[in-house]
Amino acid sequence: MSDDPQSLIEAEIAKTRAELAGTVDELTDRLAPANLARSAGAATKQAALDTQDFITGKGMPTTSPRRQRNVKALLGTAAAVAVAVTVVVIRIARK
Repeated sequence: MSDDPQSLIEAEIAKTRAELAGTVDELTDRLAPANLARSAGAATKQAALDTQDFITGKGMPTTSPRRQRNVKALLGTAAAVAVAVTVVVIRIARK
């Protein structure tokens, strides 16, 4: 490669294009629906396991605030469903 400014600019453009192509490929892979579904499924399973550990007395996960939040969200959702079912059962019983 020569040291003239035109060649240097062309080389820099080629390098930037290659880096950008790699970034686009990585984002495409990361945002593929199958990969997003797999990730969501893994997070849901982990939240269920963490919640089970919490309920059985092993405590909250200490490795990640996100995992702690997921346990709280799952417990809150379960409580809301229990309340809703109780209300429906009471209303049906009163009829």
